[in-house]
Amino acid sequence: MIEIHNEVVKGIPLLHVVKNGNTNDKLPLIIFIHGFTSAKEHNLHFAYLLAEKGFRVILPDVIFHGERHTGESKNIIQFKFWNIVTHSILELDTLKDAFVEKGLVEEERIGLIGTSMGGVITFGALTQYKWINTAVSLMGSPAYEEFARMQIDHFRKAKIDLPLTQEQIDSIYSSLRKYDITAQPEALAGRPILFWHGKKDPTVPFQPTFNFYEQVKSDYAESPSNIEFIVDEQAAHKVTREALLRTIDWFEKHLLHKVNS
Repeated sequence: MIEIHNEVVKGIPLLHVVKNGNTNDKLPLIIFIHGFTSAKEHNLHFAYLLAEKGFRVILPDVIFHGERHTGESKNIIQFKFWNIVTHSILELDTLKDAFVEKGLVEEERIGLIGTSMGGVITFGALTQYKWINTAVSLMGSPAYEEFARMQIDHFRKAKIDLPLTQEQIDSIYSSLRKYDITAQPEALAGRPILFWHGKKDPTVPFQPTFNFYEQVKSDYAESPSNIEFIVDEQAAHKVTREALLRTIDWFEKHLLHKVNS
């Protein structure tokens, strides 16, 4: 039996998923970050399968989403995208510490996964936290500044009024550089990472993510099994069942049965 606990940890609402009988044990931990306009409940199928394998899984609502939604429309929240991303990266450390302090986590076995915006957050978190042992990005972008510039260009081409001055936009670009892993690929440090992306994705472009994979895969020459890019030739911006199952396998292989050095 799988237990699902609706909790609030350090002011952050989350779902805490664990197999019955393992509730109070020290377990490998996986944090799952949802996508833009989504919420924690939408990824329970991942959490269920991971908990069945023996992981403790937590799925937080990021700021302005789920239980933290403030009533603003998507059209308003979209201009807060990068604020959401960077705020969520900071909250990851808060969540990790809270569960470690409770004695519920094997600290050498902590994984991070995200879909879409959650994948973006995953890449940024890898630049900040060495405690992430294994990561999975499902249709996320590692190229923060490039992606931000693409978003602004899209708004302008669509003739959407930007509630930002050019000075504010330039400030956003500047603030994102510390999280942009494409500019600091050494931050991966050989940690196991799985990429999944659909080639027909109209929301988060496929090519910059694949370019980053091509950039770093040679760094894994001594441990090639620690990096993999799954290309879905037909997928758009939707995670497939194959991606789900390959994600479960990835964490089982790299986090459950092996302690990463």
